This record gives sequence, structure tokens and C-alpha cells, in this order.
Amino acid sequence: MKQILLINDVVGHSHVGMVAMLPILTYQGHSVYNLPTALVSNTLDYGRFNVLETTDYMRGTLPVWQRLGFRFDAVCTGLMFSEEQAQLVSAYCKHLHADGTTVFVDPIMGDGGRLYNGMGPRQVELMREMVSVADLTFPNYTEACYLADVPFRADGMTWDEACQLLDAIAGLGARSVVITSACVDGQKCVIGRRSEESVPGFRQKIDEGPYFRLDYEEIPLAFHGTGDIFSAVLIGHLMNGDPLRASTQTAMSVVSRLIDRNRDQKDLCLGIPIEKCLDLL
Repeated sequence: MKQILLINDVVGHSHVGMVAMLPILTYQGHSVYNLPTALVSNTLDYGRFNVLETTDYMRGTLPVWQRLGFRFDAVCTGLMFSEEQAQLVSAYCKHLHADGTTVFVDPIMGDGGRLYNGMGPRQVELMREMVSVADLTFPNYTEACYLADVPFRADGMTWDEACQLLDAIAGLGARSVVITSACVDGQKCVIGRRSEESVPGFRQKIDEGPYFRLDYEEIPLAFHGTGDIFSAVLIGHLMNGDPLRASTQTAMSVVSRLIDRNRDQKDLCLGIPIEKCLDLL
């Protein structure tokens, strides 16, 4: 059993972010703790929302945890709402990493070629700062393009271009990279680049080469929170000792099964009711 800290927003109306991740990681046998970056009324695509940043709470909590000597095997960061939050969290992650904690960064910013409502260039810069401290980061294709400052292409990439994009994200400081929702040579896929050095907390098969590509058939349903589910399953399997490529494939399969089971749900902004679907993990 691993001690895992989630640093992300808490959404009051939808199974997304921390609300989606916590039950998955707990079901996989880990002890999960949380540090909310904000309380959000609902997902932003409803058009109206209320956000309460918790920067003051974070500023007070982190030194308390440090004085108490709290330790975590892994930390996963998500949405950051201010420059101060990003600086607080990146400094804390560097401190944890020095003690052997694995750092996962989900650079939540956008999808479908655009940033989410309320996001702008400053959020992109903040996420670049977060990615710089990551042992593994897992942007979707849109987020990867913003991080690397390259154009989003609806028709996708060639394999050579995909490897260049992975290298560009690694160039920001991330030791391993997985990019979801990619399209390579006309095929939907998830692509990855393992670290060239040992990464604390999870295995990598060196003999498989530095890059990998895992194809999938897209289900045409845009559920909110599937990226959070993917992240939680991926992290859970990595922390249980599975290697990077195999853990990525497992996370893809779980997301596919969850979407298929809930395909008749009318409001996709609600996300997938994960507590009812833990048997699919």
C-alpha cells in the first residue's frame, strides 16, 4: 500500500478531478490524501460557475505537513489557479522528490484544440513550471501542443512528429511523458516516452526502446473526467509495480469499458459515476 497525495481542484457537481481519482486509487489499495487547489461549483462547460481558490489554505497547510514530517510515496498535481499556487506546489514537489517521492503532473488546461473556459496564456506558463518537476506527465494532445508551443493539428501527426512532441515535453524537465488523445498517421492512439534514467517509484522496460504507441478505437462520447480516470488508473498500477507501457494500456482499457457501460447517460458533464463501476477496474 502506497501513500499518495492528490493536489487538484474539488468540483461540487460532477465526477471529475479529485472526486473521480480518489475512489479509484483507494479501490486499488492505496492510502490517498488530498490538498485542494480550489473549490469549484461545477465543470466550466456549463457556462456559469463559481470558484473559491484555496491558496491561503495551501500556504498554511504545506509548512504544517513539513513540520509534522508527513511523507508520501507519490504526489499527483492537477489544476493550478494562480502563480503562487504553482510556485508553492512545485517547491513542495521538489522537496518531496529529494526524499524519493514520485511526482506525477497532469497539466490540465484544455482539449479539442482549445483551452478550457477561464484558461489563458498565464495558465500555460504555470503548467510548464509544474511539468518541469515531473517524473511523469500525461497531457492530452491539446495540452501537449500548448506546453510545447506548437500548432494543434486536427489531422494529427506523423510518428516522427509525435516523437519530436514527446521530446519537447521532456525538454521542459519531465523525465517521462505520456500523451493521450493523439492521432498518429491517421490512427487514434496514446503515445509515450520513458525516462532515460531510473525514476523512483515505478518500473520501465529499458529493452522496449524509449518511445511507444498504443492504438485504440475512439468511442464518440465526450465524458468529462475521463482524463482523471485515466490518470488515477495509470498511477495506481505504476505504484503497484507495473511498468509504464503496461500501466498505460491498462488505463486505456479501463476508460474504454467505463465509457461503454455509461454510454446512455444524458449529461456527459456529470462525468462517470465511478463508485458504481469499480468492478471494471
